[in-house]
Formats: sequence, C-alpha cells, structure tokens
Amino acid sequence: MPIADVKRTAENKMDQSIAAFQHNLTKIRTGRANPAILDTVHVDYYGSLVPISQVANVSLIDNRTVSVQPWEKGLGAKIEKAIRDSDLGLNPSSMGDLIRVPMPAMSEERRRELTKLVRNEGETAKIAVRNLRRDANEAVKKIVKDKLASEDDQKRCEADIQKVTDKHIAVIDQLVASKEQDIMAV
Repeated sequence: MPIADVKRTAENKMDQSIAAFQHNLTKIRTGRANPAILDTVHVDYYGSLVPISQVANVSLIDNRTVSVQPWEKGLGAKIEKAIRDSDLGLNPSSMGDLIRVPMPAMSEERRRELTKLVRNEGETAKIAVRNLRRDANEAVKKIVKDKLASEDDQKRCEADIQKVTDKHIAVIDQLVASKEQDIMAV
C-alpha cells in the first residue's frame, strides 16, 4: 500500500470517529427536547426489541415536549412503559393514541454531570483519533522497512498525519465546547 493510501485511509477513519462522536452527543440530553433522545429506547414488538423510531413517529411538539405517535393501536402502552423504564428520567403521558414526553428542567447538579459525560465522550473520541494516528505511522514505518519508500517520505507523511490528527482533535474540542454550552444554557 503506498504512503498516500495510508494517509487517506487514516483521514477517512478519523472522519468516521468524529461522526460516531457526533452521534453519541445527540444521545446526551440538553435543556431542549430532541427526538434523538429516544433512539436508545427499545420496545417489545411481537417478541423482538426494536427502537421506538421503527414503530412510531417521533417528533417535537415544542422545544420542551417530544411526541410519539405509534403506528399500531396496541403499542401505546408498551411504548409508554419502555420510555418510563429507560434510564432517561422521562415521564410520558398518553392523550388518546398520542404520547407526550415532556422534558423536565435539569438541575445545576445534573447539568454538571452531563458536561462531565460530554468531556468523557470527547476524550474517548480523541483517544480513537490518536490510535488511528499511531496505526498510520506504524503502517508507514513498515512501508519504509520494506524499502518501498524513503525515510524522507516517512518524515513528511508522519508530519501530514500529525496535522490531520491535530485538525480532528480541534474539531472534537469544538464539538465538546458547543455541547457543554447547550447543556449549561438555562
């Protein structure tokens, strides 16, 4: 594999790490309602556990209330129970076949806990990016060892990989700061 492919592969994998980190951030609650918060809740649907989004329409009523509209009549109670039993601290209420899920206001202590969780997720993402940098550098060293590239090429490639790593870590830091700001906003 040429050195250019190693750099390209490393950058693509780092992009995927950031995308996974962004997906994890959507699951962390802020003061506002977000339909993605229910993505982790699963409902018993004819003997198998499926995400709520596969058996109901999840949308926002206002910035503090999520609505869940089941596609089948008998699922309302099961969805309501699944939301209540999840560790999200939500208390849904039924209005006919519409389930309203109000987002309770968060205490200052809970906000601080969530910012710690965001920082932890950010650190995990940074570790993943650094591991990808290490793997790419080892691949380049192997190419040089096999005499398929010069040591000058190795130094240039390692510098390029470091620049890409720094760029991705800066993006992660920016995402963490933005999410913390959202959480701490009252």
